[in-house]
Amino acid sequence: MPEETNKPVRLPALDALRGVIMVLMALDHANHFIAQQHSPGEYWGGPFPVYDSALAFSTRLVTHLCAPGFFFLMGAGMVLFANSRRRQGWSEWAIVRHFLIRGGLLGALQLLVVNRAWELSPGGWGPDTYIGVLFALGGAMVLSGGLLLWLKPRSLLPLTIALALGTELLTPAPDAWARTFSPVTRLLMIPGGNLELWVNYPVLPWLGLVAPGTVFGHWLVDDRRRAFERALKLGAVFLLGFLVLRYLDGFGNIRPRAGNTWVDFLNVVKYPPSVTFTLLTMGVNLIILGLLAQANKGLRRLLQPLVVFGRVPLFFYLTHLFLYAGLGLWLAPGGTSILRMYVYWLVGLLVLYPLCVGYGQLKHRQPASSFLRFL
Repeated sequence: MPEETNKPVRLPALDALRGVIMVLMALDHANHFIAQQHSPGEYWGGPFPVYDSALAFSTRLVTHLCAPGFFFLMGAGMVLFANSRRRQGWSEWAIVRHFLIRGGLLGALQLLVVNRAWELSPGGWGPDTYIGVLFALGGAMVLSGGLLLWLKPRSLLPLTIALALGTELLTPAPDAWARTFSPVTRLLMIPGGNLELWVNYPVLPWLGLVAPGTVFGHWLVDDRRRAFERALKLGAVFLLGFLVLRYLDGFGNIRPRAGNTWVDFLNVVKYPPSVTFTLLTMGVNLIILGLLAQANKGLRRLLQPLVVFGRVPLFFYLTHLFLYAGLGLWLAPGGTSILRMYVYWLVGLLVLYPLCVGYGQLKHRQPASSFLRFL
């Protein structure tokens, strides 16, 4: 049997959305390393970010699509991968083992590689141990590989709601920000910490984004066209739900709005993901996904660079951090304006594109057992 038949079928719309997310993530990190004007973080407690211009806020706002998109697409991709491997004769244990190994690898890369990039941050880097998005993705993959993939959508939907409501109910009030929590509580549920351990992405709240991703993965397996149509409709419903909950300014927001401007209305709690944060970001992500699935041939050709980035997300992630850190240290050690940062951001993408093309071709040629296939 030709090796090509052993590889899962790619869905360009998923790759393109992942590419959009990678490009926006690069903008966020260019803001951190080069402009040095990155938000301090939209946490459940402590000082909430204040922006001195609409551009500064908008630059941060669009990048909110990234983290929920990562977790959602990971859930969908895991279902598609498992379905593909079952057709090839893999046992259920072999599939679980794959996700356990890959999840562990993601966690190790966070601690051993990604954190070295953050140590190049302007002004230094404080935490001894930092738990970021890659660690949470790995933890969520381990948990999902042992549970979520074998649940049907009718079981996953209540679980998704339970995880979202659990995050809202179990997150302390903002005035508890200075409290000390155990490392296990930090890793599983409550962001924050100290210089010994700082957690931005506890696993359980973000597992609530993987669960609907697995539901969508099942929909794709059953009826691809209908799944993308559902994405558009659900995206609109999510945005409507965001408007209602944000206007009411009560349950679903974790902390009340800081004021009554449009910036305050859209400046939502990300750490952990509030219901309003999830509805806003996933509403936009789902609409983008639905529209990408309907793109004609000419538009798909224009979107091909996004597909290139989206097919090698881990390589892009690891490479772009050191690239933008290096550009910041070399070209803008004292920081720069946000507008000028946009130029450096685009330059970085131009550098990354041929690297991703080359790595994608190399990865495509590898056998299924190759270590590079994990990356």
